[in-house]
Amino acid sequence: MKEIIEIGKKAKEAAYELAHLETSAKDSILRGVATNLVKATASILEENRKDLENAKEMGLKGAIVDRLTLNEDRIRGIAEGLEQIAGLEDPVGEVLEMKKRPNGLMIGKKRVPLGVVGVIYESRPNVTADVGGLCIKTGNVCVLRGGKEAFNSNMAIVSIFRDVVAGMGYNPDMIQLVTNTTRESANALMKLNEYLDILIPRGGAGLIRAVVQNSTVPVIETGVGNCHVFVDTSADLEMAKDIVVNSKTHRPGVCNAAESLLIHKDIAEKAIPLIGQALLDAGVEVRGDAQVCSLLEDAREATEEDWATEYLDYIISAKVVGSLKEAISHIHTYGSSHSESIVTSDYGNAQFFLDRVDAAAVYVNASTRFTDGFEFGYGAEIGISTQKLHARGPMGLKELTTTKYVIYGSGQIRK
Repeated sequence: MKEIIEIGKKAKEAAYELAHLETSAKDSILRGVATNLVKATASILEENRKDLENAKEMGLKGAIVDRLTLNEDRIRGIAEGLEQIAGLEDPVGEVLEMKKRPNGLMIGKKRVPLGVVGVIYESRPNVTADVGGLCIKTGNVCVLRGGKEAFNSNMAIVSIFRDVVAGMGYNPDMIQLVTNTTRESANALMKLNEYLDILIPRGGAGLIRAVVQNSTVPVIETGVGNCHVFVDTSADLEMAKDIVVNSKTHRPGVCNAAESLLIHKDIAEKAIPLIGQALLDAGVEVRGDAQVCSLLEDAREATEEDWATEYLDYIISAKVVGSLKEAISHIHTYGSSHSESIVTSDYGNAQFFLDRVDAAAVYVNASTRFTDGFEFGYGAEIGISTQKLHARGPMGLKELTTTKYVIYGSGQIRK
């Protein structure tokens, strides 16, 4: 597509300028955008209302609409995230090591930007600001391709970024939004090797799978979140109830929401009625195994498919397990290596869970909802990686850099 190629060319041209921009200039841009986002709250919400009306016409509902919705608090939160990013240490230029070789060469390694970062994402307009802020701070140009359901909101946010950048005398093409929201534009981005250095998908399992399978641009996979909470035999049940309900219902349409509940058999008779009823009272449908259904009147029988499902809705699967090892085995069989939590008072079991569960984030006595760049102190995240190469977990500033070697000599030649 000509449009995508032109965007790629502009991005590559802007990348050289942004890569060498002083930290103070980058921080000024971010603070300027944060201020202007808050000032423009009314106009952003008006554009968001257009998207919500279109979403209704498209038949979208539930968690998707929640992810799409902006309000004053969410806009303030986005602005706060940008302010937080501006206040963080700039990783670009950090010297990671420097050593002297026997021949006198000084060989070092330092952080540099990735270059041009492409992001294909769905629904969530806050991603537009998060990616823009993190990329500018790390000297990376970003090419954003959001979904049609959030087009007006995304345009409003990107316009503020570009106006601030241009107003400070810099190239506004350091952040660009693909205005073509067809599948064709996404496919074109996946093949834009000449201009994109990395491509990151953020969205549902279908989108992520399509990008991973079809992209010729290197991909950082942000994962599906089939997250579990395991209530161990020694758990404080009131604490467990609060953690499970928060993990499931705080925002059910996001990837760090709990989708599965595991309960140790020794406390099932007490824990299931207490926690299960709290979930039902919060509007959650509980799909359980035979023991869960026998102890919770309004639970529905779970199928094999339920154990592996990321609902992104007010639904949770629930299963009784015979031991800590069985809980971990279940997580390894059905989990997505995103976020897993144990509720326990047993230090040994907590450490065993931390050591044996293979996931990007593993919790003891806390909600899975904390797997988030803002909550981890990164200001925002460009995504939550569930892969193991380059980045894992919430991707903040350092994950948006690579390294290069710098070598100081004094006339050495190789013999």
